[in-house]
Amino acid sequence: MTIRSLSFSKCLGTLWVLWLICLFVPPAHAESEPSYESLKLFVAVLEELENNYVEDVDAETLIHNAIKGMVENLDPHSSFMPPRAFEDLQDDTKGEFSGIGIVITLKDGILTVVSPIEGTPAYDAGIYAGDIIVKIDGESTKGMALWEAVNRMRGPRHEKVVITIIREDEPAPLEFSLKRDLIPMTSVRSSRLAPGYGYIRVTNFRMNTHEEMGRQLEELEADESPLKGLVIDLRDNPGGLLDQAIKMADLFLNAGTIVSIKGRDQKENQVYQARPGRSDKNYPVVVLINGGSASASEIVAGALQDHARALILGTPSFGKGSVQTVRPLKDGYGLKYTIARYYTPNGRSIQARGIQPDIEVGSGVLEETRKKSSVFDRMIKEKDLHHSLVPEDAQDDSSEETIPEASEQQRQTKESAQLLQDAQVMRALDILISYGVFSNLNDK
Repeated sequence: MTIRSLSFSKCLGTLWVLWLICLFVPPAHAESEPSYESLKLFVAVLEELENNYVEDVDAETLIHNAIKGMVENLDPHSSFMPPRAFEDLQDDTKGEFSGIGIVITLKDGILTVVSPIEGTPAYDAGIYAGDIIVKIDGESTKGMALWEAVNRMRGPRHEKVVITIIREDEPAPLEFSLKRDLIPMTSVRSSRLAPGYGYIRVTNFRMNTHEEMGRQLEELEADESPLKGLVIDLRDNPGGLLDQAIKMADLFLNAGTIVSIKGRDQKENQVYQARPGRSDKNYPVVVLINGGSASASEIVAGALQDHARALILGTPSFGKGSVQTVRPLKDGYGLKYTIARYYTPNGRSIQARGIQPDIEVGSGVLEETRKKSSVFDRMIKEKDLHHSLVPEDAQDDSSEETIPEASEQQRQTKESAQLLQDAQVMRALDILISYGVFSNLNDK
């Protein structure tokens, strides 16, 4: 008899559950008596509702709701998933799907945005990490399961979904009408910030992320200017597959622990080590993080920070230091639950704490700073004085002209030009250039 047969008869459903209790929780064992008594209470409540509730109730639905409540009250990342939600979970790391492009969690029972995925409708519309989703298509999210909220926001491409959010410092709720689109599966892209200085953006950790990372690094390293420094951007990266984070960190480490996992069950305990002699990447690295950097992103940042292989810059990360497993159940159902915590190489648990940056720099655009300093840029300089001496290598007055600052940006891609306006990216670039200058001084 399957669990679906419970809906055929109220009485039969109650007897079936009671039979399971007798089979799996025999009262002869003293240590199982509390569970046995609680299950008897569950059966009594189920029977009472079946017989006396004001309307007919379906025993299968009641039991599924009970399982759902049991699992989801453990922590925000554990859930009991019906077949549709379980299938969608596989799409997150493998197939292509259509949606609005945000990663969400239940924070104190409230539907909260972990981070928007770059290049998606939510990101382009201005959804931010920390936004609270209070309505989806006009329906309140209070009491809504995580998988249900995800399913409501997914749907056919180009169809609209309206979400209402509450944002800190905003006096009234904000409403966004978003047109669903295909969520990009490519998770890594690169650019050049300046000759010899590369930039790699990792938006999430999917099945082939570390391979994409390897290819992008090869392209940067093959440039005419030798790579003297690298910025790895993990901002608003909600994480993903653990093995991809480990392989990415391994690209920059030659020895030592990358991450360790410890759970109640000893068989879940694992220590992942860097493979010796694998990395020939000796250039300095700056990793960018913020409050939307979670899970796998924090594993990479924590490993490189503890091994002093990278400087971490930005704002504190999300703080998801737990590991989940997914178990398929019968009839297409699935169970996702937390099995362990993970620890950085130095033994730090970042659960609810996050990775703390070595240098804290808030987000911002440099254009505002340039406007404020434009008065000083126009001040008279030596070359402006009447009869001032010309440079020794100057042939005529025209040689005195300096190359406008914008000309370098014109030689960059459109994305590179935008990056050069990003306060955190430019701070990282300044640090890498400074490192090169002082390294040269030490070598002399």
